[in-house]
Amino acid sequence: MQLQDLLYGVAIKSLVGKPDQEVEALAFDSRQVKANTLFFAIKGTVVDGHQYIEQTIEAGATVIICEALPTVLNPLVTYVEVENSSVALGVVASNFYDNPSAKLKLVGVTGTNGKTTIATLLYQLFRELGNGVGLISTVQNHINDTIVPATHTTPNPIALNALLQDMVNAGCTYCFMEVSSHAVVQHRIAGLIFGGGIFSNITHDHLDFHHTFENYLKAKKEFFDHLPKSAFALTNADDKNGMVMLQNTKASKKTYALKQMADFKAKILENKFSGLNLAIDEVDVFFKMVGSFNAYNLLATYATAVLLGQDKIEVLTVLSTLTGAEGRFDYMVSAQGVIGIVDYAHTPDAVQNVLSTIANIRKGTEQVITVIGCGGDRDKTKRPIMAQVACDWSDKVILTSDNPRTEDPQSIIAEMEKGVSPTNQRKTLSILDRKEAIKTACHIAKPGDIILIAGKGHEKYQEINGVRHHFDDKEVLTEQLNLIN
Repeated sequence: MQLQDLLYGVAIKSLVGKPDQEVEALAFDSRQVKANTLFFAIKGTVVDGHQYIEQTIEAGATVIICEALPTVLNPLVTYVEVENSSVALGVVASNFYDNPSAKLKLVGVTGTNGKTTIATLLYQLFRELGNGVGLISTVQNHINDTIVPATHTTPNPIALNALLQDMVNAGCTYCFMEVSSHAVVQHRIAGLIFGGGIFSNITHDHLDFHHTFENYLKAKKEFFDHLPKSAFALTNADDKNGMVMLQNTKASKKTYALKQMADFKAKILENKFSGLNLAIDEVDVFFKMVGSFNAYNLLATYATAVLLGQDKIEVLTVLSTLTGAEGRFDYMVSAQGVIGIVDYAHTPDAVQNVLSTIANIRKGTEQVITVIGCGGDRDKTKRPIMAQVACDWSDKVILTSDNPRTEDPQSIIAEMEKGVSPTNQRKTLSILDRKEAIKTACHIAKPGDIILIAGKGHEKYQEINGVRHHFDDKEVLTEQLNLIN
């Protein structure tokens, strides 16, 4: 493809060289450069790609997109100077793959909690309704019924557009994708054309990256600010920052809520371990999913489907049969009647949501035993808060290791322990080994008790010092529950 075609929509400051240069591949990692590659020199948080320009030319790069031209220019290479190389990467990647997002109805889901469940429910729903559907999520990506492993919540622009092109080629007409705040700030969705955006909620998270809650909120809002007039913007009116998302959007503004007036309304009629009974737009429906947080997820899914032109009753009929994403309130019951729940909750609000759901369902005599840890190399400020929430809503709490990554897991637990009040210390244990922590929870549980294993959900690994070891909370919990006499 010729460079001049790839540059359509890119804000160019200067161009030195041939605009009709042939480009056969794109790369922002110098190690992936080969003959006739267009290399994007991106200033990252750790590495500046501008330092590798000469190296990429030696490897075969014939076009360089950069924010600052090198002092020495190679006459055989075309240099394109831009304001932001990351934005240019998104736009060029879209052009390179023939703008696949324009050939799909692409809907993005953003928020702190609920992204994966809403995106997965939408994928399952539209698949059941007979459509060709793609899914891009934290757990896994789908092209119709084919599973594509997920490495990031939102892939890099090259991988993302290649995936979208594969979806178009496979006959997909819809794609539902999680849009993380990191992806917005890092311009991973630049160049994409969205048909709609959904906001679930926003709570304390990712402050290691955004530094302040205001920056985090701004990143979520930026996604809606860039939606086109032809799209819809659907927000949770019950979230105190929900309406902020709609302030500057050109898209059609829609709301959903349980507690106040909204375009799409639901009411919880009954909430128990077997499922939720909801009145959605005055239609009484029983769903297999549990908890008020899932009432919001189901309502957002329903509202989106209706906004996409689907029949209301048909949507509710199919939704009532779905179970959502793996690792989200996954529960099982042992032969002795101990209830085990695995959930991805890894923020204070998410932990409280799950535990408050359990509190609303429990009969009052059984114990709630929570096993919880915090990830390493991530937001440290939430660690004591998560421990405090777990203690306030549980009868017993076991603090343990999550994904320590490069941090000392004992130090992470020590930071969590700061959130344990003197009155809660008597019901709190600290067990470094996660398997032992789960095993201990199972052995102190009595029939009817409820065990929550929080934090890792669908993950099938534990990351320690850069190495991923196989570890599956659900697998370990099932094994230990089966060993109870």
